Formats: sequence, C-alpha cells, structure tokens
Amino acid sequence: MSNEPEVEVPAGEPIGSAGSAAANASLPGDEPGATASTVLDPVAGPLSAPLLSIEEIGELKSRAAKADENWERYVRALADLENFKKRAARERQEATRFASEAMLTKLLPVLDNFDAAMAAAGKGDGGSNDSLRTGVSMICSQLRSVLTEAGLEEIDAAGKPFDPNWHEAISQQESADIPEGHVLAQVRRGYKFRDRLLRPASVVVARKPAERAA
Repeated sequence: MSNEPEVEVPAGEPIGSAGSAAANASLPGDEPGATASTVLDPVAGPLSAPLLSIEEIGELKSRAAKADENWERYVRALADLENFKKRAARERQEATRFASEAMLTKLLPVLDNFDAAMAAAGKGDGGSNDSLRTGVSMICSQLRSVLTEAGLEEIDAAGKPFDPNWHEAISQQESADIPEGHVLAQVRRGYKFRDRLLRPASVVVARKPAERAA
C-alpha cells in the first residue's frame, strides 16, 4: 500500500488541477469569432452589427432616387388618368346632347316643302284650297313643335343686322326703308340646334340707293 495522503474531492466536481472550474468558465466575448463590433444581447446572445461600405451606401442612395422618380411618374400618370376621365365624360355629354343633329338636318327640306305648299295654297281660290291650306298648316305646326322640343331653333333674320355667323347673303338690293347692312328679305329660313348652327338663313342685304344724276 502507498503511504501518500488521500485527497477528498467534493461530490460532483471533476477531478483535475486546482482552479480548473474557474479556468473552464466562459466569459462574455470569448466566443469563437467574436470581434470588437459584436453587440451582446442578454437574452439572444451576440448580435452582429456590421458597418455599410461606401459602395452599399451609394447603392441605397441610387435606389432611393429611383423610388422618388417612380413616385413622381405615378403621380403624373394618375393626374393624366383623371384628366382623361373628365374629358371622356364631357365628350359623352356632347355626343348625347347633339345626337339628333343629323336627323334634324335631314328634316329641314321637309319644312321647306311645307313652306312652299303653304305659299302655293295661299294663292289659289275656292274651298279646296282653304282645306289644303288648313291641313298643311296643321301638319307644319305639329312638325315644328316636335322639332322645337328636340332642340331645333329658327333663326329670325328679317330686319336684323347682317351677321355672317348666322346669315348667308345671296344678293344685295337698294332700299330706302331698311338701313344699309340689314336684312331686307329672308329667302330661306335658317336653323340652329341649341347653340350650334345647322344652316344659315339665306338673305338679301339692303344697301343705300345710288345717287341719281340731276
């Protein structure tokens, strides 16, 4: 048997050199790969916080500028879309308002024929002419009423100053009673649909009588 003294080792402590427990204990920051820039989180452990390079910063700035440019394009496109919607709505309103213009233009000769028939009936004699005149007058009045409700408006030119926007001069005639430049006679009626001209009134324009030599 050996005469060396026995050493008692505390229960649960591994046999080793003195102070081995303290030497084996890990300290914060002693983990492999830990650097001076490592941030310690008391719960999750070390968190890396790497610094951005100059190239990365430049790329972020470029992306931010591109995002601003795209936003400006979006705002402009949205404004253009709103303007298009408003313009399309106005065009639809105009199309609806003047949808009957072509039909009214085709009916104008019908009114002309009624006017001619009324004039011819007024020149005849006898009861048949009176009946014809009454019938044609009723039809003409009914047609005019329908067209007026649809937006047709007659241009009243007789005795008015000549207006090239609404009148069409077919000749000039001397007159001592009508001022120069005024409508002396209306040969054919003119019409407009709401505020738009369908057909100018054909008129004879008055002018001053020529001076007679003594």
